[in-house]
This record gives sequence, structure tokens and C-alpha cells, in this order.
Amino acid sequence: MVRLAQVTENPRRPPRFVSVGEHTRPVTSFNSKDVKSNPLPIWSRMSCAAFNVAPSFNLHGCTKRGVSKPFGFRNHCAFHKFSTLFLENLNLSSSDCSFGRDRLSRSFHSVFKCAAQNSEASPSVSFETKNNSGQVSVLVIGGGGREHALCYALQRSPSCDSVFCAPGNAGIASSGNATCIPDLDVYDGAAVISFCRKRGVGLVVVGPEAPLVAGLTNELVKAGIPTFGPSAEAAALEGSKNFMKHLCDKYDIPTAKYKTFMNPSAAKQYIQEQGAPIVIKADGLAAGKGVTVAMTLEEAYEAVDSMLVKGDFGSAGCRVIVEEFLEGEEVSFFALVDGENAIPLESAQDHKRVGDGDTGPNTGGMGAYSPAPILTKELQSVVMDSIIIPTVKGMLAEGCKFVGVLYAGLMIEKKSGMPKLIEYNVRFGDPECQVLMVRLESDLAQVLLAACRGELSGVSLNWSPGSAMVVVMASKGYPGSYEKGTLIENLEEAELVAPGIKIFHAGTAFDSERRFIATGGRVLGVTAKGNDLEEAHDRAYRAVQNITWPGGFYRRDIGWRALPQKQYATKG
Repeated sequence: MVRLAQVTENPRRPPRFVSVGEHTRPVTSFNSKDVKSNPLPIWSRMSCAAFNVAPSFNLHGCTKRGVSKPFGFRNHCAFHKFSTLFLENLNLSSSDCSFGRDRLSRSFHSVFKCAAQNSEASPSVSFETKNNSGQVSVLVIGGGGREHALCYALQRSPSCDSVFCAPGNAGIASSGNATCIPDLDVYDGAAVISFCRKRGVGLVVVGPEAPLVAGLTNELVKAGIPTFGPSAEAAALEGSKNFMKHLCDKYDIPTAKYKTFMNPSAAKQYIQEQGAPIVIKADGLAAGKGVTVAMTLEEAYEAVDSMLVKGDFGSAGCRVIVEEFLEGEEVSFFALVDGENAIPLESAQDHKRVGDGDTGPNTGGMGAYSPAPILTKELQSVVMDSIIIPTVKGMLAEGCKFVGVLYAGLMIEKKSGMPKLIEYNVRFGDPECQVLMVRLESDLAQVLLAACRGELSGVSLNWSPGSAMVVVMASKGYPGSYEKGTLIENLEEAELVAPGIKIFHAGTAFDSERRFIATGGRVLGVTAKGNDLEEAHDRAYRAVQNITWPGGFYRRDIGWRALPQKQYATKG
């Protein structure tokens, strides 16, 4: 645990123009009417200029695919001040337009009139629960494997009276780990607040990134409901890779060298100069699919065209980050943050590539295990001192006080053995959350409430000894197109083949006969605990092999970096 002090911000040069969608115009063209007429945060609506929300949002005509219902959160987009880092993030390339600092400052101050929730201390709030025992009712927002794991851990918390999950999924509902509320419109902040008040919810845990980036936490905190998850402004750490990279530059956080582009020709020229292998990233949220590790120049050019020319990722790909290729082992590092204090969780390592031997395209994650042997206690201290703590300090200095989970995707460099930051997520990882939650022995509800109250300084976490592993079962064709509605059987039997097995559902539903069917890409997270990693591995794969699902597939080598060669040659 580390207590963090406020850091004084250094003055920086402001940007000169803003590019919105396909049109470039001076920032002074924004006005207060924009705030009143559009429910999305103003920085979200500056799609290519600031923080991309997701390809499903139609941001100034930049989205070229289907549009889902926008989040209807209100009154969380106005700021009484902007950090210079935020403004600098808008300056993406050269322009003949130039505006002085005073003029720029006046234009932004005229737009953002009320104080941002995240730049001030959260209000002290009290909450009422349905009983007088001091227990709390919890609402988990989301419906994937991560949310199932959170519900599972919360249900086991002694201080937790009841767990709701909205919208949840068929597996969560049938497991009894939570009461699913499929009809609660989590896109409607007022509806969520109303539900919390009617059910006496004393803690909301926001699982997925999209509601965080869109501002659900802002609405709930404003209504006096303790909410674990960052504000919309602080969620920019995940909502914009460019913002994250600028933060690294400003606060000396080790990361791969990079450049940001909106012009495909300029991006390709830079790629040619750097050579392959090289990494191409969509700036915004792309459901875990916006990263291409290009081993050839041709692959890199195709990735640039996919994002900047074809618009395959909608607004999330209106800007790309071209990043140096780092050689080494990837590892996930999680820390709970209350705005000023940070405490680490146990380590975990996932497998991003779809195929055995880490081959094929990147995915949201095909499996994970905890702890990760590569992340020694010494390296964990280095990560806290050089990456996590400077990030929390920097966000505080930028007026974006961070409360929630910092999920750092790290590369332990082969040449130096030292960690570098690849990316930040602002929520529990999936599938890492599954292995962490089955190992956590502390009262999760109380820990998350302590984070909401700024009281993590007195918190310590207890973990079960041994290891845990999760093997993801996905629909055939993932991460590309896949068939929905395929039948899955023998799940109950699979959980009983050995002790310590738990199957988390990520993308399931019931058919007309109340049988489980697959509705997503990543569908099941077959998780097992063991005295060591070998035992956890054996149990997880025994369970997988007892599941009948002709329409699914899985990697057969999860944990291969940490296990002997003979161990991961698992037969299907």
C-alpha cells in the first residue's frame, strides 16, 4: 500500500485544432448547446480528436457499422477545468491553424461550466440496505464471464446480503450466484439509479468498459450511490490509447515508443521507416480486437487501411497508434485504487492469441492462470513504483482522480528483464478476473466499498494458496464470424469431475427447452483451482473434455510458459 500526494501540474503547450469526425474545425466552434443536446460526454463526441468510445457509437458520422443504443447518462460531461494533458491529446498533427492559450482556455471554460465529479473528492454518502445486519446489497453491471466471476466472489462475501446482475446471462441466473435483471436498461442512468433505490443497493460494481467510458459512474456517484469504477474522464486511460501514451510521456512511465496518426499515408511512411515487426493499435475501444502485431510491412499496411481507410472499427479506429514491437512475456498486473492509495492484487498471465503456441490473431483472451511465476515479488515492487504509482499520481494531477481497478498489460522485456506498460484497462480483465476471484479469500464487497470511500490504506487482501487456471471455450470461427445458437451440454457433470472446478458463463442463453446455447464468441471460462499450477491445469482440462459442444473450440496449451513441455501437450 502506498499513500500518494497531490502532484503539481507543469504547464504544457495547448493544441492548435480539433478534428471531429471527418471535419477539422477550431475548438472554439464547440458551444454549450452541444452539451445540452447530446447525452454522450463531450470528449466522447470528439470521436477522432479525443477519446473514442466504441465502434458501436455513431460519433459525428465516423461510425461505418451498425449503431447500438447510446448510453443515456446526463450531466456528467461538464468540467470546470481541463488538464493540459487532455488538451494536448487533441493535437494530433500539424496544422496552419493556431490559437493562443488564452483563447483556447476561454473557449473550453465556456463549454464546461460545472465541476467534474472526478476532479474533486467524492462526497461522503451513506446508504441503506434491506436489513439491519450491516450487510450490503450489490448490483453488478454487465453480462459476461468477468461479471459472473464477480458475482461468484461477492456472493461468498460475508458482508454481502444479496447480489443482482444486470443484464446477466443464463449461466449466472442458473448458477444462483446472482439474481439477474435482464429488463434493467443499463444504458439508462436514471433507470439504474431507480433500481438501486428501490432494492436498497449499497454498492454498484461496473464490469465492462463501455458504461465506464460513457459515464455511468458519474451518474451513480452524483446520486449518492457508492460505485466501484472510474469516472468517464478517468476511464480515458482505456478509452484512448493516445491519452494513455501521453500520460506515460508526461510522468516518465516506461512504455514502448510510438507515434499517433490519422493520415494513412503518413502512418505507412513511418511504418516503412521503422520496419517490421511492428504493432498497430486502434485508439479507442474495439472489444479486444483493435490490435495487430504485424510481422511484415504488408500486414501493417493492411491494419492501417482497415482502421483509417475502411473504417472497420468505426470511431475507435479513426486514429491509430503505431508502436514498437517489444519482445518478451506479457503479464497482467492489477491494482485496486481509491484515488490516492493503491494496493496490488495477485498476478495473472493470459493468452491473447487464438491458436496453440500463441499463433493466429489476437482475441479478448483464450485462457489465464494465477499466480504468474514470471512476475516475482521484486518485479511486482518495480511495477508498483515505476508504473502504478506514477499513473495514480498523474491522474490525480490531471484532475482525473481514479477510483477502481487499474489493469496494466505489461511486457517483461527479454533484453532487460524489466516491465514496460503495453496498455491500461480500467476494469477487471477477462479471463484474468476468473482466476483471481476463485483465489480471493477476502470479503470482496468490503474491499470495494473501502475503495469507494478512499479507505484502502487500511486494507490487506488474503489469497488461497496454490494456483488457478481458466480455459476459455469459444465458438468456432472466433475471433472472426461464428455461428450462434449451437447447443452446449454436460456442464453440470463437468463441474463435478474434480474438486475446485467452476464454470463461468460469458455468452450463453437458454433455448426453448431451457438448454444452454452459445450466443457469443468467447462463451465459457472453465476454471479450476489446484495445489499447484499442474493440478489446476489437469482439473481445468478434465472439465473441458467432459463438455459436449461440437460448435466450440479451445486452446490446448494454456499455461505453457509456466509448465513443463509434457504438461501442456493436452489431447483434445
